[in-house]
Amino acid sequence: MHLTDDQLERYARHIRLADVGLEGQGKLLAAKVLVIGAGGLGSPLIQYLTAAGVGTIGVVDDDTVDLSNLQRQVLHGTDNVGVAKVESAVKGARAINPDINIVPYKVRLTEENARSLIKNYDVVADGSDNFETRFLINDACYFENKTLVSAAVLSFDGQLSSYKPHEGGPCYRCLYPEPPPADDVWTCEQAGILGAVAGVMGTLQATEVLKEIIGIGESMAGRLLIYDALDFTMRVVKIRPDLSCALCSEKATLTDVGQQPDTAAA
Repeated sequence: MHLTDDQLERYARHIRLADVGLEGQGKLLAAKVLVIGAGGLGSPLIQYLTAAGVGTIGVVDDDTVDLSNLQRQVLHGTDNVGVAKVESAVKGARAINPDINIVPYKVRLTEENARSLIKNYDVVADGSDNFETRFLINDACYFENKTLVSAAVLSFDGQLSSYKPHEGGPCYRCLYPEPPPADDVWTCEQAGILGAVAGVMGTLQATEVLKEIIGIGESMAGRLLIYDALDFTMRVVKIRPDLSCALCSEKATLTDVGQQPDTAAA
């Protein structure tokens, strides 16, 4: 891929890296990443993907910027309160790198639109804040053979993994077969969150997306990173494919998004 003089200067520090170089930067410029959620995780994720030169970034979010978001959703500013998050995200991203194609989708991800949105992208980054959406994203990525890089945060804790069942790795359902009961799940609104923790995990998520695009380093597929900010510890545990997974195993009972596992068959 031919880079302009401006691009050579903008991405000079990437190009200087032996594992990236001109070829790797070309892969980034040609890549398409769909970011689901423009909040605490999505904010640093979008910022770093934009700065890195990912050619097309889709942003899915149906919410508007609220004053209570600004403590952690650093892509948005006070002037954006009341504005659609995707519109604010586009404005912020273009201020960082006007050459990148930012595609806003002011919609909620649903069973009806998930696969049609995801199929047009190379990598999907899950920055959503609820289990229902997380399972929907996982299932849609599985059926569309897309790499999924997923992060989650709550209070002082974070988790991160990549899911590539199309390459033999586990899917999200191998780790969590079904969503937990709604009454057992705390949200950031209920439990709170230290804003910088979202920044840490969103930045790590961006790093993994860039690695997947360029094809460098060791993928987080089959591994789960667990971050505790209070103890300042990070540990990685292995995740293996579940041989009884309702989605990705030979005993699978799910054939499309929106279905519920057949527990009797499992």
